[in-house]
Amino acid sequence: MRAAALHSAAGALLLTALSAVPAGGAPNAGGLSGSPGVALAAARAAAKGVDFGNCSDAQDLPGSMQCGTVSVPLDYAAPNGKQIELTVSRVRATHRDPHNSKRRVPRQGALVFNPGGPGGSGLYFPLIGLLPEWKRIGAAYDLVGYDPRGVGRSAPLSCQDPKRFFKGPVPAPDHPSESYKRERIAQAKAYAQGCAKRTGSALRHYNSLNNARDLDVLRAALGEERLTFMGASYGTYFGGVYATLFPSHVRRMVFDAAVNPDPAQIWYRNNLDQSAAFESRWTDFREWIARHDDVYGLGGTAEAVLTSYERARARLAAEPAGGKVGPGQLQGAFLQAGYYDDYWPARAQALSEYLKGDPKQLIAQAGPVREAAAQAENANAAYTAVECNDASWPTDWRVWDRDNTRLARVAPFETWDNVWANLPCAYWPAPRQQPVDVRTGPGELPPTLILAAERDAAAPYAGALEMHRRLTGSVLVTERDAGTHGIAGGPNRCVNGHLEAYLLEGRLPVRRAACAPHPEPEPTVAPAERAARPGR
Repeated sequence: MRAAALHSAAGALLLTALSAVPAGGAPNAGGLSGSPGVALAAARAAAKGVDFGNCSDAQDLPGSMQCGTVSVPLDYAAPNGKQIELTVSRVRATHRDPHNSKRRVPRQGALVFNPGGPGGSGLYFPLIGLLPEWKRIGAAYDLVGYDPRGVGRSAPLSCQDPKRFFKGPVPAPDHPSESYKRERIAQAKAYAQGCAKRTGSALRHYNSLNNARDLDVLRAALGEERLTFMGASYGTYFGGVYATLFPSHVRRMVFDAAVNPDPAQIWYRNNLDQSAAFESRWTDFREWIARHDDVYGLGGTAEAVLTSYERARARLAAEPAGGKVGPGQLQGAFLQAGYYDDYWPARAQALSEYLKGDPKQLIAQAGPVREAAAQAENANAAYTAVECNDASWPTDWRVWDRDNTRLARVAPFETWDNVWANLPCAYWPAPRQQPVDVRTGPGELPPTLILAAERDAAAPYAGALEMHRRLTGSVLVTERDAGTHGIAGGPNRCVNGHLEAYLLEGRLPVRRAACAPHPEPEPTVAPAERAARPGR
């Protein structure tokens, strides 16, 4: 399951069981939580705390944000063995009511955030408190972000030389030939071996179960008796794992763009569902472009817009734009628009201008950013390691080929790209784990809030319904007829009202609630692609 934060080259979601348990084993409840490993690590972290100071790139950041580190065991079955450091960031609660400057807002603790991925960095999340939509929450909470294990500054993973990560213009065939498939299989095998070669025996310890354990150690280090947490996309999955393992440690939890936690879905079937959902969202985007044909001139129907897009693909296959952008880069850029509709104006304008003979905007939006190669390669490596470690995947290429050939007949836009992103898991050299059965019983977990957009393609809506079913006492708030991936703190005031009522007052709707969709974007060129909301 892919998160757009990773989407220059790949993507997806995940989970795992106790590293000491052989693949296919059924760990007991005590083993799952890692006790006494987690309890020991948490006690050490609580005693030490977090020594916050200037961030290493402080010159580029507002002075209110500070950074520190928290040590966690690489292997919770050996808590006194090798330790790795997680980099943590924080902006303290401001105590200032944005609507009443004379009122001092009492602090409610730390709000810890994870943006998903896996492989996404949450280190800059605390700066979201600068936005108007987050000021009330930032007044009451210390906003805390971090790089999960394997990501960014937290024992970063790497599977290949970053200089080789961004390839030149690449194709994106809807009907790949047998020779092309063989080529991609060879690349997937090489990538999986590269992960093993660069990381060694530690590779197996990068998984969702350990991400949940790390979260409990972070809770203790922050001095929080009970955790207030918000996860987006994949962050909802290991948040669900945390709620299953440590329900008594939970104060409040927000699941934004919830993914399907059913063990049978992790992760092969979730990716099939995601590919199908992206086809519907791609249609939504094309229908929007068609409604604004007077602006973009790409066609007055979704089918006509598709014809324009295919014309651009053919032209880019014959001659890549600027020597950088081929059909693969075009597809990647338009896939991002499937995550966030505020990309729609810029993408449509770039396509329109390219077909009229001006490729500059398309190159700017779809071309690789070489300066970000190391970060992108790390994010992809962390994504792949967690996803492949978390569960069994088909190891026979014929299964992948059969399932995705069928799917591509009705959902060609994303299907094969999703296959190539996840195919290293068919050849993964580390032991496979059993997914945790995410669920809580009556009275085990405090009430939690689930947020979902009805037409979210990256986290199809059925996943939110399944998460709601499995977490007893949870309440689901749906943004109807909308598809943005991650809706907390965005443009929908109704959604934000439910978020604030829950985080600030602990108040939830009595039952499922629905919000009308946020307004569609205006058909103008976005001056810059915003990346401020948590789902990014």
